[in-house]
Amino acid sequence: MNAFRATPNQLTFLRLCIIPFLVLAILDGYNRTAFILFLVAGLTDGLDGLLARVLHQRTVLGQYLDPVADKLLLSTLFLVLHHEGAISRKVTVLVFARDFGILVVAALLYASLGMRNFRPSLFGKANTLAQILALVSVLLSRFYTPDWVLFVRHWALQATIVLTVVSGFHYAWRVARRLGSSSAAKAEEG
Repeated sequence: MNAFRATPNQLTFLRLCIIPFLVLAILDGYNRTAFILFLVAGLTDGLDGLLARVLHQRTVLGQYLDPVADKLLLSTLFLVLHHEGAISRKVTVLVFARDFGILVVAALLYASLGMRNFRPSLFGKANTLAQILALVSVLLSRFYTPDWVLFVRHWALQATIVLTVVSGFHYAWRVARRLGSSSAAKAEEG
C-alpha cells in the first residue's frame, strides 16, 4: 500500500493543510472560524489514529508524520495567540522550547545512534492534553466569555506551564537513562 494514500495519513495531511487557514482566521479576527478549524484539526487527529488501527493502515510515514503535525499545530497556535496577546510569553516560550528541544534531540539521536522509539510518557500525554484544553479555552474566550470559560482558560494555561516543565525534564531523564543503558550494553559487548 502506498503510505500517502492511506486514509489516516490523508487525515494527517489535512490537519497540516488546516494550519495556515487557522492562523489566518486568528490574525484576521475570525475567532469562531478559528475555533471551528481547531476542532476540525482535533477531530482529524483523533480519527487518524483510530482509522490506522481499525483499517490496519499503520505506516512508518504515519508514525513520524502524526506527532510532527501535532507539534506543528500546537506550537504554531501558541506563537500566533501570543502574537495576538491572548497567551503570555512565558507559556509560549516554554511550550515552544520544549517541543523544539524534543524534536532536535530525537533527530540527533536518530541520526547518530539510530534510536527511533520515542513513545510519549504519561507526563507528555498530560502536557498535550493541558495544551489542547488551554488552546480550546483561549480560542473560545476570544468570542465567548462566561466565567467558566475564563476559569478553564486560566487553569489550563497554569497546568500547561507545570506539565511542560515536568514533561521536559522527564523526557531528558528518559533519554539520559536510555543512553546510559545503551553505553553499558556496548561496554559489556566490547
